[in-house]
Amino acid sequence: MRRATISRHTKETQIRAEVNLDGSGVYGVHTGIGFLDHMMEQLSRHSLMDLTLEAKGDLHIDFHHTTEDTGIAIGQAVHEALGDRTGITRYGHAYIPMDETLSRVALDLSGRPYLIWNVVFSKPKLGEMDTELFREWFQAFAFAAGATLHVENLYGVNNHHIVESCYKGLARALRDAVTIDPRKSDAVPSTKGTLGG
Repeated sequence: MRRATISRHTKETQIRAEVNLDGSGVYGVHTGIGFLDHMMEQLSRHSLMDLTLEAKGDLHIDFHHTTEDTGIAIGQAVHEALGDRTGITRYGHAYIPMDETLSRVALDLSGRPYLIWNVVFSKPKLGEMDTELFREWFQAFAFAAGATLHVENLYGVNNHHIVESCYKGLARALRDAVTIDPRKSDAVPSTKGTLGG
């Protein structure tokens, strides 16, 4: 089992994230931000990655630190669970429709972090959450996980559908990318012989 646990403690947040890449999508998530919990549950369920996430943050200020730091902690846990990335499929992508919305996510677990974020929201808030924070989460995750991540909303109207399709797209792409390729389970998927440089 490829598992990892990350504890992240700062003056702004206290976070514990545990992942099992070979799980079945079982989750226990408590961040204090209802919508973020909902997205983390989607990430776990559709990637089949088991996820335990406990976060306490300075929500009396705003949701920024908690949102960003959960992305960092989960990304670090994925990075650690992958080890040297031997045998992984490495790449994954998904098109996710939700009613009127269609989003595309492409992922390379290259060890080289990068984010392309082509997602526009029509409102500054979704419930109590600032919509600008979703980009912060994806960027934090990509850089901590060592992933090249491209996220694009092709079209859509409903902001809830737009962001949820992005998280589900990441989940499905991650599910494929972390899968062990049975034809080359003993090798790192790179002509360089290593990932991350």
